Amino acid sequence: MSEPVPAVRAVAHTDLSEGLSERPLSIPSKYFYDDRGSALFDAICDLPEYYLTRTELKLLGDVSGKIADITNAREVIELGAGTARKTHHLIDALLEHRVQLNYTALDISEYALAKAAETLSARFPDLPFTGIQCDYTEDLGDLDPISGCIAVFLGSTIGNFPHDVGVALLNRVSERLLEGDWFLMGVDLVKPLDVQEAAYNDKAGITAEFNKNILNVVNNETAGDFDPDDFEHLAFFNGDLSQIELYLVAARDIEVRLESLDLELDIEVGERILTEISRKFTRESTETLLSDGGFELQHWFESDDGYFGLALASATGE
Repeated sequence: MSEPVPAVRAVAHTDLSEGLSERPLSIPSKYFYDDRGSALFDAICDLPEYYLTRTELKLLGDVSGKIADITNAREVIELGAGTARKTHHLIDALLEHRVQLNYTALDISEYALAKAAETLSARFPDLPFTGIQCDYTEDLGDLDPISGCIAVFLGSTIGNFPHDVGVALLNRVSERLLEGDWFLMGVDLVKPLDVQEAAYNDKAGITAEFNKNILNVVNNETAGDFDPDDFEHLAFFNGDLSQIELYLVAARDIEVRLESLDLELDIEVGERILTEISRKFTRESTETLLSDGGFELQHWFESDDGYFGLALASATGE
């Protein structure tokens, strides 16, 4: 794993300690993304069961021209950019409007930022690229947007946060933007149960491997001795909360020591560790989330199958 910046490591010790000191146990999903986790997620995005990436990518291809016409943005700021595998549609469309366009990527993973720089420089050799390694869920690092920018948050990553946490994140973004700036957010929509659950239980077992790898990240961060083979992957849709939930389930009684946290865990067989939620939205719930977070929904784009939505919102500048 790449060595985190000091601020990221300090936050890691705090929220890992909180998540693993109380029942039910939990690990924040941002700790999926060490170098191996980022590579595994890239592989997940290409799985036949994982409709999210290809559906959002096609939708972006269909509507990026309209978004560019509406925003005429001078800079693209991407939160949780990953390897920037989807953003090229929007960049292409904006470059038809202007000669100069800046791109800024924020991600917790150094690996992902390096891959994003490689991907975009190959396609857009003259595109100015700024990569900011930070935990954007806690602060926005050295982000200094250009007036007339569009901030982008794709992949329905906002669904990984409970409503109040998502609102706090959106408020931090809106506070950095000015009146006349834009915010584009991808949201995974409610759909048939079998489609939703298959996306997180692929036959190749890559999602299970990705889920277990979070324990390797915890070990690296805390000098811990989790054994991922002691756990089984579990993912299902919680209809009451309209969200997919990912767990690691103990296959036997386990004792774990996290040296850096001075924490010892006794985990019983069958006990679960929550590693991710993935909320599923409607247009109405998306509009409410944006409004609570300091944005006003202006345009709504939806895939032909109704599986995915893109919400284009304006910053109020307040």
